[in-house]
Amino acid sequence: MNYRKWIFVTFVLCTLASCSKSSGGNNVTPPPPPPVNADSTAENIASWNYFNANHTNPFVANMYTADPSAHVWADGRLYVYPSHDIDPPRGCDLMDQYHVYSTNDMVHWTDHGEILRADQVPWGTPDGNFMWAPDCAFKNGIYYFYFPHPSSSPWNNSWKIGVATSTKPASDFVVQGFIDGLESLIDPCVFVDDDGKAYLYYGGGGVCKGGKLKDNMMDVDGSMQSMNGLVDFHEATWVHKRNGIYYLSYADNYNGNNKGNQMRYATSTSPLGPWVYKGVYLGQTGSSTDHGSIVKFKGKWYAFYHNSAISNFDWLRSICVDTLSYTPNGNIVKVIQTK
Repeated sequence: MNYRKWIFVTFVLCTLASCSKSSGGNNVTPPPPPPVNADSTAENIASWNYFNANHTNPFVANMYTADPSAHVWADGRLYVYPSHDIDPPRGCDLMDQYHVYSTNDMVHWTDHGEILRADQVPWGTPDGNFMWAPDCAFKNGIYYFYFPHPSSSPWNNSWKIGVATSTKPASDFVVQGFIDGLESLIDPCVFVDDDGKAYLYYGGGGVCKGGKLKDNMMDVDGSMQSMNGLVDFHEATWVHKRNGIYYLSYADNYNGNNKGNQMRYATSTSPLGPWVYKGVYLGQTGSSTDHGSIVKFKGKWYAFYHNSAISNFDWLRSICVDTLSYTPNGNIVKVIQTK
């Protein structure tokens, strides 16, 4: 048999074998492999496969939520602290009534109810305005909930970063005051490093600043400094750490085809930079804004963000989550958004 005939016969036999297997109806498509750099224990792989087969986006549909800040606490659950868009909307100012959601499997979510609203803030406005993107941190047995809220008019010149505390991750928060000495900026993010030192980041309108917090988690230790090296920063600072490298992610100013901004990131060997810009890790979501967080849960990394898929309206947003992975040299692989 000559070479061409051998190739043809081989192709026919392989095709027949493939048809025979598929016609039996017993084929099961194997699940895709775990994401790059996931901790591939049997329990974690089972959890990942369950998420891959069952999760939907947006994953909160009982109300409109945005700006998801995700953390895994000592009880092993993953908690998300989002802002809340009020329906019917009036614009980006009508946001109030922070809720907390948690999960043990990334598919079934518990709404723990409201933990804070504007009329509980002593310096704030009582009519449900401007309770924008929050964050939460844990240190020395206390959960610290950070939130921006203006104290006077014009609102954009009077932002305060408020702090509420609780011994529980999803209830009983009491406002303790605000962090003194800060500029009128938004989007607080608090990162607690492996050595227990805590760092505050905030910003908006092209300004991003960071600084060390004192042990009381309510005062800046020294001064806030500009985060240098970022490209096209707009807002929505988030910091996480992996393999000794710090990642600062944020929303940019892009708005191609009126489909909103993107999420970019930079890296550093220090929690306060300088930062080396790396690129876009999450594309446009269809909402005019985006705000996200990155967290590791049960051996796998996840990217949280929001879109307007339920409402098709910019200021009625809904939070989403998808898997995130890294290349061998530590760069983030661009997230595939699922529905």
